[in-house]
Amino acid sequence: MVGGTVLLGFLPHSCRVALRHASMVPRISCVTQVCATVSRWELRPVRTIHHSPRVCAGHNKWSKVKDVKIPRDHERAQMMAKLSMMIRFAVKEGGPNPEYNAALAQVIEQCRSKNVPKATIEHAIKGADKSKSSTQHLYEVRGPSGFMALVEVLTDNSKRSNQEIRHLLNKHGAAICEGARHSFSKKGVIMATRGDLSSDQALELAIEAGAEDVKETEDEEERAMLQFICDMGEMRAVREALDKLGVSTVSSGLEYVATMGAPLTTDQLRDAHVLLEAVKDHVDVVRIWDNIEAKD
Repeated sequence: MVGGTVLLGFLPHSCRVALRHASMVPRISCVTQVCATVSRWELRPVRTIHHSPRVCAGHNKWSKVKDVKIPRDHERAQMMAKLSMMIRFAVKEGGPNPEYNAALAQVIEQCRSKNVPKATIEHAIKGADKSKSSTQHLYEVRGPSGFMALVEVLTDNSKRSNQEIRHLLNKHGAAICEGARHSFSKKGVIMATRGDLSSDQALELAIEAGAEDVKETEDEEERAMLQFICDMGEMRAVREALDKLGVSTVSSGLEYVATMGAPLTTDQLRDAHVLLEAVKDHVDVVRIWDNIEAKD
């Protein structure tokens, strides 16, 4: 998603470096409801396609920042720790049974899609009762070059987290900015393996399933993936439709999707990357979304 940075490769929509990819990944399209249009095969009531300009999807925008490297082992360890935090929080909020706790079920699914060991998942669930109660916060941030970001925090000490995160932001020329959330829209995001699907085929499937948008991206292992974006209330129906159409979906969840991108130069991208990595490394930060795009 446009700058949809989801820590640890969730959702997809995170601030990560794809060093081996020099080209930017295109946004396939956006679709809006109308009466009827001609599809490739027949006339039927579907959705009109509005092609968007080329943008950098997912973490591929960092491909221009070639001199920045993130150790893969460190990144995976960080991912495991933050997923465990999310599991414990979900259990505290809704109980340990994923059949009756939708938030927990979504986190567990994300864990499985990232090959988190079953023992790690079970340990986090069992350890929830012994862990301190946490509160959830969403920081609205304006970056030094004008981009916007949302930072999700889970903490057992809100005062400490607030002070430390504000210090990190100030150190890198960023600040808390009320209203940054207006640059995003909360959507359902369904991740799927791309396989041999072309952009046109992915678009046809998105329209058929009732998705609003589909984007090309990669997971943390640099495997080709597709993000199907839809209304929050339609996420389950869209995923079921995709499954019936033969799409290999791997996870789904609610994400903040940027509604307007902030194009940055290579130097600005480098500064933004340093800032977001510093914030991501904070122990209480679990996910970050941004609206950053790479200028051509």
